[in-house]
Amino acid sequence: MVHKPQIKIPATYMRGGTSKGVFFRLQDLPEAVQKPGPARDALLLRVIGSPDPYQKQIDGMGGATSSTSKMVILSKSTQPDHDVDYMFGQVSIDKPFVDWSGNCGNLSAAVGPFAISNGLVDADRIPQNGVAEVRVWQANIEKTILVRVPITDGAVQETGDFELDGVTFPAAEVPVAFMEPADGEGAIFPTGNVVDELEVPGVGTLTATMLNAGIPTIFVNAWDIGYTGAELQEAINSDPKALAIFETIRAHGALRMGLVPAIAEAANRQHTPKVAFVAPPLDYVTSSGKQLSTNDMDLTVRALSMGKLHHAMMGTAAVAIGTAAAIEGTLVNLAAGGGKRKAVTFGHPSGTLQVGAEASLVDGQWQVDKAIMSRSARVLMEGWVRVPGDAF
Repeated sequence: MVHKPQIKIPATYMRGGTSKGVFFRLQDLPEAVQKPGPARDALLLRVIGSPDPYQKQIDGMGGATSSTSKMVILSKSTQPDHDVDYMFGQVSIDKPFVDWSGNCGNLSAAVGPFAISNGLVDADRIPQNGVAEVRVWQANIEKTILVRVPITDGAVQETGDFELDGVTFPAAEVPVAFMEPADGEGAIFPTGNVVDELEVPGVGTLTATMLNAGIPTIFVNAWDIGYTGAELQEAINSDPKALAIFETIRAHGALRMGLVPAIAEAANRQHTPKVAFVAPPLDYVTSSGKQLSTNDMDLTVRALSMGKLHHAMMGTAAVAIGTAAAIEGTLVNLAAGGGKRKAVTFGHPSGTLQVGAEASLVDGQWQVDKAIMSRSARVLMEGWVRVPGDAF
């Protein structure tokens, strides 16, 4: 039997925030993969090593977590006043599925540095020294992201002393602004309510804030589902019953938010919505052994991504947290003490993170101009990925 040899494709492996992913220029992909469709998904699945029933992604670039099973495709922007178009794919670990329904806020920080280093930003927009603001069109959700990239001697400055909880080593700070982070029609609250009662069969009726900013997110109170808000990954991810409950909450929230037409469809939309549970500030020890106190934070938040508790916080979920904190009466705002807020520091399993957002009520609807947070990004490897020639 004759087997096709492997092909190689130019690629870069990058960390952005607390995530890692494989980055491609659209023009470097095989012609059959340069447009959305089954061939593209098949190639990306093979690159990352999915689907893998062992859930290890040994035969690919994935790291067997939602934070490390990600793909990014970039090209010069087709949009006015933008530098680069950004497509994000969240790759399922054990299923043959790539979810294109949302963005990755963490990897958004790496988009600017990659775009500059790979010739996707016009040279006249890059200073010899200083900061280059890369105007990113996030094509999945049709939103603008502004990434401020430090430049030294005409090149991206990656090293620095900015520390990000959830990342072991310091690097250069990369501020990221998510412009008008609600959906296209500005409906931050799809149900029209700041707080709803969400009926979840087998769980009960939960008080919930269901919000669409950064990424669709369902917030519930920690104590309503039997938690304190100080839990680390092991407490949730080692409990199949708990994971099933969170998935049931996610599915019914997705239906209530109008993201799926039927409960059964939620399984085909794994990346969105997210589920998070909140609590007031707490004393706890992080996953790295760092002691945190109530003075270090305004509230605690734990969030699930692709069916598992995240080791830190998804960048898009941080945008949702910042937005919800800025709107009086949401569960996030109440957990932080209530009142008007332009920024919030929240505790997560790996430490703390600050995110800022400004919200205003216009003609009866909440609007947010932008949400801002700082991340860091670094190239881990560049060269080629190889896949069997018949993989797509």
